[in-house]
Amino acid sequence: MNLVKIKSYAKINLALNITGKLKKLHKIESIVSFIDLYDLIFIKKIDSLKHQISFYGKFSKNIKSKNTISKLLGILDKNKLLNNQKFEIKVKKNIPQQAGLGGGSMNSANILNFLEKKKFLKINQRQKIEISNLVGSDVILGFYGKSSIITSNGIIKSFPNYPKFFTLLVQPHFGCSTKKIYSKVKKFSKSKYKNPKKFMFSQKYLSTQENDLEDVAFSIYPKLRELKNFLMKNSNLSFVRMTGSGSVLVAYFQSKQDCEIAKVRFKRKFKKYWCNTAKTI
Repeated sequence: MNLVKIKSYAKINLALNITGKLKKLHKIESIVSFIDLYDLIFIKKIDSLKHQISFYGKFSKNIKSKNTISKLLGILDKNKLLNNQKFEIKVKKNIPQQAGLGGGSMNSANILNFLEKKKFLKINQRQKIEISNLVGSDVILGFYGKSSIITSNGIIKSFPNYPKFFTLLVQPHFGCSTKKIYSKVKKFSKSKYKNPKKFMFSQKYLSTQENDLEDVAFSIYPKLRELKNFLMKNSNLSFVRMTGSGSVLVAYFQSKQDCEIAKVRFKRKFKKYWCNTAKTI
């Protein structure tokens, strides 16, 4: 098998509501999209007794040996779904960690999609969902790779054609602990996305929505509030929202030029912080 290259795109939460809590996890509903920022995954089958997983690139530092990819392969091996086949996987990490961009989850989703498509394993849709849930709660989004709305009862509806945004993504020197943030969520919202519609991706509608995790995240990490306030002062801005549990904040624009101007302005003020422009896909 030749080396195969896979693009693993980052996801963003354009809006996110916490609607309740189950025994271990919170119930969420979210409007989700993908952007043209991606990790590169290189994968090939090897003659070995063990899988070989490695990371390199700007955001590869401190990735633990137990990660979403090793977890996925461990589950597949345990259930004998790979028939003792082993793989070498190298990932160039262009997506920040602990950012709310789902980098690790999308990596494992894309690898599972690849293994299924190339017939290295045979699983049905139910098994695929079960495996993804064992790896991480948002892995399932990577199977679709399209703008989607997740309802509070776990149904996902995709929308292939919807209004596109130019985005400015910014991150301070730290990532956010998803576990810590969710542990402090005490208030719940009423469900708004029970009947997903295309208009929910419009600038007009999204500008009225929120991310319920922002207040908690901002109380733990005050710097995030400062960054959001700064971003909100940009001209011709559609809206600013934290993605997932952070720490990346996303400023949305309808013009590429306005987005690039905002990037220059941000870099002038926060020279050492990461920022990147991207477009929804």
